[in-house]
Order: sequence, then structure tokens, then C-alpha cells
Amino acid sequence: MVRYARLLERGEEFLERWDLRQEGAPMSGRVSVVLPVVRADGTRAALKLQDVDDETAGEGLALRTWGGDGVVRLLDEDAETGTLLLERLDEGRPLAAVPDVMKATGILAELLARLTAVPAPEGMRRLGDIAAGMFERLPPVLKSLEDQGDRRLLEDCAAAVREVAGEPGDRLLHWDLHFENVLAADREPWLVIDPKPLAGDPCFELLPALWNRFEEGQLPRRFDLMTEALGVDREGARAWTLGRVLQNSLWLVEEGEGLDAEQAAIARLLLGR
Repeated sequence: MVRYARLLERGEEFLERWDLRQEGAPMSGRVSVVLPVVRADGTRAALKLQDVDDETAGEGLALRTWGGDGVVRLLDEDAETGTLLLERLDEGRPLAAVPDVMKATGILAELLARLTAVPAPEGMRRLGDIAAGMFERLPPVLKSLEDQGDRRLLEDCAAAVREVAGEPGDRLLHWDLHFENVLAADREPWLVIDPKPLAGDPCFELLPALWNRFEEGQLPRRFDLMTEALGVDREGARAWTLGRVLQNSLWLVEEGEGLDAEQAAIARLLLGR
């Protein structure tokens, strides 16, 4: 609540600074607040308020680099505070609302292929550094796990990542592209929002779209559809997806939680168990 109130207060500052009029209730995300606004020229927009941290750093740079190609367009930015003025999309129609999960996966995969075709700009955090950090964090996490099966699963994920870590890639990645982060729009049928950008291999992008709507199944087909749309090596996609499971599992265990059951199931599927 403290963060929410502070971000709303910041919003008042930017409404005045950028000559905006708020025309609806605030929308609160996990780390941000979005205000529906109208610019002085009558253009509808969205004012995104957030703190600059490991997740949000580089969002404005990524949006400028993509230039609206398959992604929400950046209209203005205050880099110091992380405040963004964005093209207004239809927040009431996320891709998650498309009933057929395979159709939704195809739409997401096509957007992902467009985004990851773009080279990452200088200054973006890099997947190679993230992978190296995971290897450093792994030993104490393994020691803290009581379940032998959980330890073995993370060891196997790490072994897969070691096979590809020497070629971490240089494409501009979204890092969190799932069905809730694609919204209906006027300029295109669907546009991507809310990147947590880094430079790396497109194969690192697949897990969120498998984990989201996990209960609807068809995971092998969804995995294959995405790898085909991206034109990537299936073994590389398998290895980096296991790397995403490893990354998320390290976070969970370090926070005193256990492995996520759905992500563990995805890892076992890719490991052929």
C-alpha cells in the first residue's frame, strides 16, 4: 500500500508535467500502477508508474529499440524514475481470453519471433551473466533442499544450461512474454506489453507461455509450435527452458519456498521423465 500511494503521488506530478488528463481508475500490477490518460491533443494513452529496479531497468530502451513493431509504442519517458507514457491498448482483452490455447500460442509465438529478431542495444543486461550467476547460487540451494528428487531436478537443469551457456546470444528478449502480457489493440490485432528486457538467446523466452495456462495442457505441442515459429534449435530451446526453471527455482528456494510444481512438471517433461 505504501508503494501504491507513493506511485499515485508521482502520477500527479507527471499528469501536470506532461499535460495529461486522467480518465479512469488506476490499474495496479505487481510492481506498477497504470493510469488511463488523455494527452493535450486528445490522444488516449497510458501512464505507467514504477520504480527502477532489476526487473524494470531498460524497459524504455527496449521499447524504443523495437519501435512499436509488435509491441506497445513508447510516447514519452522519464528514465530517472522509470515513468513511461505508452500507447493505450485494450486492457480488457488480453490474449489469455482467447479460448483456444493453441491459437493463442500461435499468436504469441509470431509476436515473439518479431521481437527476438532485433539485436539488443548496448547497455542491456546479458543472459550470459545471468547464467553465470545461477551456477554460483546453485550449490547452497542444493544443500538446503531436503528432497533428493528436487536436488536431482535442479542438477539436471543446470547440466542442460552448461551445454549452451557458452553461446548466450545477443537478441533483445522480453523475458516475461505470456498470455496476460499481450493485449488487443487498434494499430495491430495484438501488441506486447511489460518487457523485462535483456540480451540473449530467444530460446530463453519459452517458459512463461508454457507455465501460463499450464492447466490447459498440450505442452509438447505448444513447445514445438514456439520453437518452429522462432526457427530455433529444439535442443537449445529445451536447455534454455530448463534454465528458466532453474532460475525461478533458485529464487523460490532462496525465499524459503519449495519448487513450483507446474514448472517442475515442465522440466520433467523436457527431461523425458
